[in-house]
Formats: sequence, C-alpha cells, structure tokens
Amino acid sequence: MEKKIRAAVVGYGNIGKYVLESIQASPDFELAGVVRRDATNVPDELKKYTVVSSVAQLQDVDVAVLSTPTRSVEKYAKECLALGINTVDSFDIHGQIADLRKSLDKPAKQHNAVSVISAGWDPGSDSVVRTLMEAMAPKGLTYTNFGPGMSMGHTVAVKAIDGVKAALSMTIPLGTGVHRRMVYIELKDGYKFDEVAKAIKTDDYFAHDETHVFLVEDVDALKDMGHGVRMERKGVSGETQNQLFSFEMRINNPALTAQVLVAVARASMKQQPGAYTMIEIPVVDLLPGNREEWVRKLV
Repeated sequence: MEKKIRAAVVGYGNIGKYVLESIQASPDFELAGVVRRDATNVPDELKKYTVVSSVAQLQDVDVAVLSTPTRSVEKYAKECLALGINTVDSFDIHGQIADLRKSLDKPAKQHNAVSVISAGWDPGSDSVVRTLMEAMAPKGLTYTNFGPGMSMGHTVAVKAIDGVKAALSMTIPLGTGVHRRMVYIELKDGYKFDEVAKAIKTDDYFAHDETHVFLVEDVDALKDMGHGVRMERKGVSGETQNQLFSFEMRINNPALTAQVLVAVARASMKQQPGAYTMIEIPVVDLLPGNREEWVRKLV
C-alpha cells in the first residue's frame, strides 16, 4: 500500500476549513494536524484531530498547507521549510509573487524541501489557463475579469486596517480586465469613517482599482462566498489572425482555493527542491495515482 501524504493545515479560517475537507476527501492524504494561533480554541469538528500552535509540534509532516492571510505567508513558509517540510500557499498579491518565489527558493533548496506559491485559483489554476492561451496565440491580448463576488484576499486586507471591526470586499468586473472594488465595513468605536476609508483606498490591494467604501450595520448580512472569472484572449496563431479563446467559471471561492491547494500539495511531493509557481509544475502531478493511467484517460 502506497504511503499517504501527511499534511498539516496551518490556519483555520475560511480556507483552512475547506482545506481540511479536501484532505479528508483525498484518498492519498492523511491529516497530520491543524496549526492555530490559539491551540486551546478547538471547535467540535477539530476535537478528533491534533491541534497545536506550531508546526514543529507535529510529527512526520510532509507538506504544510498555508491557509493564512497573504501577508503572513512568507513568515510561515520559512518556518516550515526550515524543518524540511514542503509548503503550498495562495499568496495573491500579483506584483509581489516573483519576489516571494525568490525569497523562498533558497531556504527550500537549503533544507531539501519544495515551496509552491500562489497556488489558489487566481493566481494559480487561472495562471495555467493564461499560459496555455499564450502558447496557443503568442501574439495578442488576454483579459481576466473577476466576479462579481467576494474577494477573500481583499476582505482580509480590509480587516487588518486599523478601525475596521468587520469587512466585506466585493469585486465587480467592468470588462477588459478592469474592476471596481465595493468595500463594506463595520467601524470600531472611536474611529472616523473618512480616515478609515482613506486607509483602505491607499492600501496596495485597492490603490490600483476604482474603490468605494460603505459603512454598514451588519457585514454578515451581505456575505456570499460565490465568485467567478471570465478570461478571454484574442490573438494570432502563426500568421493566422482572429483566434478567440474564452474560459469561464462560477465558484465557491474558498472551496476551490482549498481544492487547488491540496492538489498542489500532492504535486509538491514530486518536484525537486526549490520554490515554484503553478505554471512551472506538470499539470498531471496535480492528480492522484498512476501517471500512465492519467495519460491514457486524458490525452
């Protein structure tokens, strides 16, 4: 019997809960444990598992699935890599991905481990689709239109801003890759809305898009985890014009992010030491079982 991949879930928020479900549904995985900042806070669904405050407290971990806010990914990844544990994450600040890959490559190689970064659905699986479109039409333009739906990364970023009690960030596609950010917040006592709204709009997550901030009484009344994407490329194959490709999906945001993370955790076990993005990994490595059987089925 083939040895199962022992995975640790680091962080137990929206994504972490779905990562746990995806691990449970994957026959080639077993849960090594869950890492939480407060390991004494154990909800009923985790009481049958090992819950700790540090991945170092777990035994025989092959890969850590980092279900943490984007801005803490690098810290947690380096801690895991130093222990020789593979990492996967869904870091989603597009302009900083190349720098993170460079930062994690050295410790990964030094400790004979693998780190796959930005492995959600965008960046992540959508990046693979964009790569295929580029190969099929080397000249042309690709537009990625998100939503309408809740952006988890943007929502977490808003929650981290001083004065925000609760938050929801919605992404509205305007076409040709242009988006509007609709941000709904509850305010902590003693803070001025105008000052908090300005801090949100100047944060790197929002500074490059049209952003509107609204004060509401109850953010939870507005939440819907649904999201989506439509990618289009119009370009040239060889010298033939007017090649048009389209890819579209409507999804539950954290559930898909979690499923991609678990698939990439599997793929991490098949790579040489170092840091990677999803476009650098053979897509067949995302799948369980025998490669030859997948070739017969899918090619």
